[in-house]
Amino acid sequence: MTEDEKRRKGMLFCPFDEELAAQKLKTHKLNLDYNALYEDQTEERERLIREIVGDIGEGTFIQGPVTFHYGRHTHIGKDGFINFNFTDQDDAEVYIGDNCNFGPNVTIVTPGHPMLAEERRGMKDASGKPTYLCYAKPVTIGNDVWLGANVVVCPGVTIGDGCVIGAGSVVTKDIPANCFAAGNPCRVIREITEADSMKHRPELLGEYSVL
Repeated sequence: MTEDEKRRKGMLFCPFDEELAAQKLKTHKLNLDYNALYEDQTEERERLIREIVGDIGEGTFIQGPVTFHYGRHTHIGKDGFINFNFTDQDDAEVYIGDNCNFGPNVTIVTPGHPMLAEERRGMKDASGKPTYLCYAKPVTIGNDVWLGANVVVCPGVTIGDGCVIGAGSVVTKDIPANCFAAGNPCRVIREITEADSMKHRPELLGEYSVL
């Protein structure tokens, strides 16, 4: 079994494997290319982001700067907005739905490491050679999710459709659909209901109206 196959199965794998290291190096260089572009260099930005990520839907805008680890393991839906300083450590697959909004400094993390210090320093491979190992769990973010500034999404987490995650939250467990959740660790505060409609906030609506 290759190291990439182990990675995909959620098993311990060596991130310094030649194939995996080459994938990461390519993406890290592409990150720098993307971040060096001006915001209005739309065609070149579009070309580069499609080279970085596995797939991305029409109408999604990624402000940048960005830091993708592999990039190719990330799948982003349509009509989203991802603000400044997005970090995506996509050792495992990352799925981001349609119409998502991410505030500045959002981080998605999929890899994990052994809890024992001596095992983090290294373990033995099949031949008995000391080897640095980690593992990774996928992250899934549903449609119409708003992640506030400085949110961290931890390995293995699923965030349901329609959720709002408060700024500075560290999401360590699944969040069910249509909930407002916040905190460190993040917990559900309440369900989002019709009472949250902007039509009940005339002081904010001004001349606008809901669809």
